Amino acid sequence: MVALVACGTRTVVDAAFGPTASGETVYAAELVRSLRAGMILLADRNFASQKLLTAVAATGVDLLVRVKNGRRPPVCRRLRDGSWISRIGPVEVRVVRCEITIVTTAGRRTGVYQLVTSVTDPGIPAADLIRLYHDRWDVETAYLELKATILGGRVLRAKTPTGVEQKGYALLCAYQALRLAIADATLATDLDPDRASFTIALETARDQLAKAADVITDSVIDLVGKIGRAVLARCRPPSSRASTQSGYRVTRGTGRSGCDARGPGGAR
Repeated sequence: MVALVACGTRTVVDAAFGPTASGETVYAAELVRSLRAGMILLADRNFASQKLLTAVAATGVDLLVRVKNGRRPPVCRRLRDGSWISRIGPVEVRVVRCEITIVTTAGRRTGVYQLVTSVTDPGIPAADLIRLYHDRWDVETAYLELKATILGGRVLRAKTPTGVEQKGYALLCAYQALRLAIADATLATDLDPDRASFTIALETARDQLAKAADVITDSVIDLVGKIGRAVLARCRPPSSRASTQSGYRVTRGTGRSGCDARGPGGAR
């Protein structure tokens, strides 16, 4: 399964899945249909193929994608903050190569990241783009909630492929309903949805089902309200991420000089 998830609320914008014979990039191409101008797409290095990035850019959205460190996009023009303008096929991009250091209670780790973005305006600092890319991890949290929190590690099974597909969509519908309830509750009170517990929302919804609310005549159902109140009553503190600190340093590009202005001859 490959999903397009909204940063912040973690609601699902679109999803695609199917047989394992097709890879992630095949299903990711289907999600291009849901991209709209005004969005910025954050994606991991597995989705940085020239074909997919070209299709994404053609929708009018901006993109911020990690590419493999061994990839050497050509240097068309260097910017003062250490990033540089390059091309991936017909798409003009800005390349930001940086070292990111993460410090947690478990220790300290430094890694090299190479990001490409269609945001080429030098007025937008590379540091802002690096900080923004951190939000890509929201989709990993969504996958965890689908696979572990809701399913508990169980595998969807059915006698037919159609049956598995139906269960897949049912899983997404359940997840979306909970995420929308969380978003409604937190945004209405100016709280960051990140402070809300998905587990509490799920447990509250299960309790409502166990009580068979609205099954008995004249009973009143208030599912979204009950979930919202439960979530707000047990929000995480604003400093819940204080145990993780990060630092970064933009490094000078090592891409080859020269840029093919015709486009297709750019980096692949």
